[in-house]
This record gives sequence, structure tokens and C-alpha cells, in this order.
Amino acid sequence: MDAVEALNEIGFWLERERASSHRVEAFRNASAAIADLSRAELARRVESGALKRTKGIGDRTFGVISQAVAGDVPDYLADLRERSGEPLAAGGSELRAKLRGDLHTHSNWSDGGSPIPEMARAAHWLGREYVVLTDHSPRLTVANGLTAERLADQLKVVAKVDKEYDDFRLLSGIEVDILDGGALDQTARMLDQLDVVVASVHSKLKMAAPAMTRRMVTAVSDPHTNVLGHCTGRLVEGSRGTRQQSTFDAKKVFAACAKFDVAVEINSRPERQDPPDKLIAMALDAGCLFAINTDAHAPGQLDFLDYGAERAAANDVPADRIVTTWPVERLLEWSHAKR
Repeated sequence: MDAVEALNEIGFWLERERASSHRVEAFRNASAAIADLSRAELARRVESGALKRTKGIGDRTFGVISQAVAGDVPDYLADLRERSGEPLAAGGSELRAKLRGDLHTHSNWSDGGSPIPEMARAAHWLGREYVVLTDHSPRLTVANGLTAERLADQLKVVAKVDKEYDDFRLLSGIEVDILDGGALDQTARMLDQLDVVVASVHSKLKMAAPAMTRRMVTAVSDPHTNVLGHCTGRLVEGSRGTRQQSTFDAKKVFAACAKFDVAVEINSRPERQDPPDKLIAMALDAGCLFAINTDAHAPGQLDFLDYGAERAAANDVPADRIVTTWPVERLLEWSHAKR
């Protein structure tokens, strides 16, 4: 087995089961440390013991590499595969099978942990037909948000990676911050060039309900907006603690989404579970479209779609109203219609 592939797959399964970042980084760093070595050179260093003295290689990763170089599936990887064989969520399997893509993912260009090609490879390996890269916009400095200049550079990388596949599309996008008055935190010229725009509130989440409602409706009415991301901003678990949901007039916001053909995101991250079930029902009644997205910040998190599918199915969201069940041609026709 290829040692780099073994280390990366271990990282994937650990990310999928939400292991600590320290554990994941050990395998990702080891993969990077040997990525440029030929098979013969790697085998020589394993045999001589020189690899043990290489920065980024520890006892466990050395053991994984040694077994892979010997042509075996490393024991650590075999154990992970065995315990990760079941879906992450118990319900929603029928709907999950209909999902073709994911409109909300991040790379190490902003606050994700992996390079763009690695995110694309993982999505392709999982059988996605398309994935949209949506790194953050400039105001979110804590997440290394992209200026217009950096976004322009990223578009070239996305186009290059996309050309490497015949049966998968890597699409361009952004998770653009909704500013206090409802404007989108990126230039119109750059937004015009993107395949999908996810608009999300990340700041002043305790804004009074009337102001938050105006803010969100203004953003939804912008012709660039395709998806309203994690609409309440709540956190229900996880290392960042919990956070109450924002207050706003959901009927007005979802009426605007229906009017301007903006999909309401069902965010699949376990710590978000956003929107709450009550708001999913309100968005259904309003006639909204939906997008089941992972908001993945690492390759293994791309499998979080299981969680979103379970919640959508439990709330009886019809598959055809979920844009991530659509083929890429239909998706792009919809996302570009208002440009």
C-alpha cells in the first residue's frame, strides 16, 4: 500500500469521527514529510531507521509507514476502516443516496486544514459529483478571509484542479459574510465570477430581532446570494461551547428566500444542527429550497452529509427541493440565473 495514501486515509477517518486536531495533524504532517520521497528512497530510510529521525515522524506514524512499505494495510488503518464502516447517522439513508454535491466547504486558504487538491480528492473518493469551495470573505480576519485579490488567485487554482477530473466538478464559490447592514463582504465584480455564493452572518449575532431581520432580508435579496448559510448561528455542542440562536422574524426571512430563489442551508456540522427543526418546518411552509451542506473544514468532515440528510428526512423535506440532489447542470443553471 502507498504510505502517503495510508497516512491521508487515517487522517480522513479520524476527522470523520471528530478526533482531536492533534491526533489528525500527526498523520497529516507525516504524510507531508514523506510526500516527495520515491518508494525506493522511503523503503531505504525505513530499513536503515533514518526515517525515525525525520521531523514529523513519530513512533505510530513510523509503524504505519513501515507496514505500508512492506505492502500491507497498516493495522491502525484497518482498525479505523472496520469501526468506520457504518454511516454517521442512523436515519436519512434514502435521501443521503440522492445527494450529489455539497455547496459549502473550506480549504487552508481560509480556516480549513487542508489544501484545495486534497479536499477535491476526498470529495471525489467519496463519490461526490460536485463540491463548491467556499472559503471566507475578508472581514472574517480570524478565519483568514480572502480579499478580492486572494480570491482571484484562488479561482485559478480551482480551475486547474477542476480540469484534473472527468467525472467530478470542483466549483468556485465563497462563504461571504453578511455585514451589519446586510451588504455582502466581497466586491460585486468577484461575486459575479463565482458559481455559488453562500451568505452567512458571523458577527453581532445578538443583534436585536428587527435589525437582524432587515440585515438578513437585505442579504437574501442581493442577486448574488444563492444560499443562506447556518441561519441562526447557534452552537449546540463542541469545543467552542454552546451559543444561543440569533433572533429574527423567520417568516419574513424565509419569505424573502422563497421570493428571491435562495436556498436555506441545512448545515450538517454536529455542533450547529442549523436551522432548528421548527425553522426547517417554517421554511418548508414558505416554499423555500434547501441545500444540505457539510461546512467541511477537513477532508473527513465531507462525510458529515449523513447528519444533514438525517435531519432533512426527519423533517420531511422533499428531495427535489434540495438543490444538492440536482445534477450539476441544473444546479449551475439555478445558481447563475440571477447573475
